[in-house]
Amino acid sequence: MNIIDKYILKRYLATFSVMLLMFIPIGIVIDVSEKINKMLANKVPLVAILKYYYDFTIYFANLLFPIFLFLSVIWFTSKLANNTEIIAILSSGISFSRFLRPYIIGATLVSLFSLVMGFFLVPKASQGFNDFRYNYLSSNPTVRENQDVYRQISKDEFIYVSNFNYESKIAFNFTLEKFKGDQLEYKINASRIKWNPADSTYTLFNYSKRTIGELDDKIEKQEQKDMILDFDLEDLTPVVYVAETMTLGELNRFIEKEKQRGSPNINTYLVVKYKKYSIPVSAFILTIIAVSVSSMKRRGGMGVNLALGIAIAFTFIFFDKIFGTLAEKSSVPPLVAVWFSNFVFGILAIYLLRNAKR
Repeated sequence: MNIIDKYILKRYLATFSVMLLMFIPIGIVIDVSEKINKMLANKVPLVAILKYYYDFTIYFANLLFPIFLFLSVIWFTSKLANNTEIIAILSSGISFSRFLRPYIIGATLVSLFSLVMGFFLVPKASQGFNDFRYNYLSSNPTVRENQDVYRQISKDEFIYVSNFNYESKIAFNFTLEKFKGDQLEYKINASRIKWNPADSTYTLFNYSKRTIGELDDKIEKQEQKDMILDFDLEDLTPVVYVAETMTLGELNRFIEKEKQRGSPNINTYLVVKYKKYSIPVSAFILTIIAVSVSSMKRRGGMGVNLALGIAIAFTFIFFDKIFGTLAEKSSVPPLVAVWFSNFVFGILAIYLLRNAKR
């Protein structure tokens, strides 16, 4: 890299960092103002609050990372244009494509950092962020129940519970059916089932087992019985944000398990998975759009470029949220929905780049 490349790259990374340092405290202040009354009413420990805002910082930065990057590029490129620095650079014989090189290098560095965060740091922060909101700020924090839960836990085993309490790890009206081919081999019933984390067993209350025989059935009953079962009680009804709390490897294994179980939330989990890849790619697309829009010196100055940039940024968010919701709630394929915004804005980036070169 020559001096100009280093100069632009330094401005790229510095402005992006400053943008994060400016907006994250604003986000924290707004969040505190909204939640301070509930925190005081619920007597939330200071340590838990500090941990929450540490997780909030990571979660918030990852969520709005493309927008911060876009606005920062618009800002400092507009300043270069207003100072006629871009005109001087291009007049020296450097092509617009060559001028873009430090921007692409900067986008690559930021994207790699975002990718690592999305795979490893953000999942843990997301869990802390969501758990705090649920445990301390929910209007009814003691109950997290789901009703009429069915799961296929293996090729020939099926379970059912009438309702499941996430906090106590207790399920009610439990049934396990084991099949051999098309024939029922045995059926286990319990009025209540509780997970024992100390020894990874389950306690079944009012236990009964009916084994199907050729001539007659064998019935076994006990008031209480400890058993090892091949499923996690917590996995009966994963919380809605569970996919956000997993690393990439954990998420892939979780999705495969949920597919086998016939989970209705597969599209939600796939949206989370695909966004881990689409968000870093959007850094390149938004960088090219930002440079193309702001590299020209306009009569209205930086204000025009910023106004145009904000309009494009909010349009990007609109498309991203709408199609993400469609993937979760309709038949739109998650892969198409997640990458639709990048596809549309990628075409826009190519169009604006061609005009900027002219």
